Amino acid sequence: MRVNRSSRAGTRTAVAALAMAGLAGGVTAGAGPATAQPRAAAPAAECSAAYRIEQKLASGTTWRMCWRYESKAGLVLENISYQPPGETKPIKVLASAKLGQIHVPYDDGKNEYDDLTSYFFGSGLMELSPGECPGGKIKTVRVPEAWDPAHPDVKGLCTTTRARGHAYRMQGDTAGKVYQAQGTDLLVYTVNQVGWYEYMTEWRFQDDGTINMNVGATGSLAPEDYDAGDGRGWPIGKGAKAYATSHSHNVFWRLNFALDGTAKDRIEQYDSKVSAPAAGAPGPTNKTTRTKVTKELAGDAKNMRWWRVVSNAGKNKDGHARSYEIVPGATSKYPGRAFTKHDVYFTEYNKCEQYASNNPLNCGAGAGKSVDKWVNGQTLKNPVVWMNVGFHHIARDEDQQPMPVHWQGFSLAPRDVTAMNPLTPAELADQNGHVQSGS
Repeated sequence: MRVNRSSRAGTRTAVAALAMAGLAGGVTAGAGPATAQPRAAAPAAECSAAYRIEQKLASGTTWRMCWRYESKAGLVLENISYQPPGETKPIKVLASAKLGQIHVPYDDGKNEYDDLTSYFFGSGLMELSPGECPGGKIKTVRVPEAWDPAHPDVKGLCTTTRARGHAYRMQGDTAGKVYQAQGTDLLVYTVNQVGWYEYMTEWRFQDDGTINMNVGATGSLAPEDYDAGDGRGWPIGKGAKAYATSHSHNVFWRLNFALDGTAKDRIEQYDSKVSAPAAGAPGPTNKTTRTKVTKELAGDAKNMRWWRVVSNAGKNKDGHARSYEIVPGATSKYPGRAFTKHDVYFTEYNKCEQYASNNPLNCGAGAGKSVDKWVNGQTLKNPVVWMNVGFHHIARDEDQQPMPVHWQGFSLAPRDVTAMNPLTPAELADQNGHVQSGS
């Protein structure tokens, strides 16, 4: 019963039918290739080749991880490690990473969707043609609770590499040597259909240790939404008769860090404040303060504010604690629901807290079904990061047909994971710390 180019109402009917057939359930893990049976991913050193993604990039950096598949969240990446040139062993970064929700409220207040937990985002995995994964491999995924139960095996997981342009460039003077390198990424992605939309879920692992997470919405504008004559939409087509209703895409990611192999990481918040010049000073001052986030927090991005997840177990060769900085992308924060009012949530790990809204698992009496309810003052020992990035979609003529991809996402940037740029050329390897004049 594959729902193809249907409305979410049609999807709702299909989900109900699956539930009646006893196929709908909680968080269901699926296998990789058709020859394997569904199983949970093992640690990176132990998971079988069918579930392992390992890529050595041109610079010498190697990324390793395991994967599995769920009927709601879709692709789940686990035991993610990064090994740049010069490191003798992999550096563990994340225990798990996946989508935490795609919340879609319409501007007229008549429709509101939780695409992962109400409409089985993962069940709508799309088949990829070879041309959609240039230079890479398409893995076969066994989709639990697939729309077409007779055909659960889908060639739907692409792993490939992509050039991203300059990794760095440095020239000491006009006659000096130019140091430059072109960067490459490991790209892992799937395409999932929900109603008329298709979501491209992209994970990019750079050779300098950066991780980029993005969701791109494409497909079609839903024809049943051409009813926004009340000023809450945009005219599409000839004249000004058919108005496509404006709506939001609030995408959540759920990240469980395990820096250096331990879940006992810590969170720090940094804020900088620019003040007027002091008497006799040539210019304004800028002071940066650190706040240790020791308890659960619903955080808001502000100018010159950022957070990092810090390892309690490992240091780089300079003796500095390894960490990853959270770098928010462009966002349109949706204030209509309590769980979308903040940009980031830090919660203490709880195995039943899996989805940012309409969480289907039973977390106990009074625990609530959304991430805002889980921020209740617990001490952070094993923090889980929930990132919320919004996009307000006011349609345009160019959105048809098909709709160009519109992206939203964020990055994790390594901060002191290595003692120097992991792509430093050998000739500059001695320039760690203060660089002598003329060197």
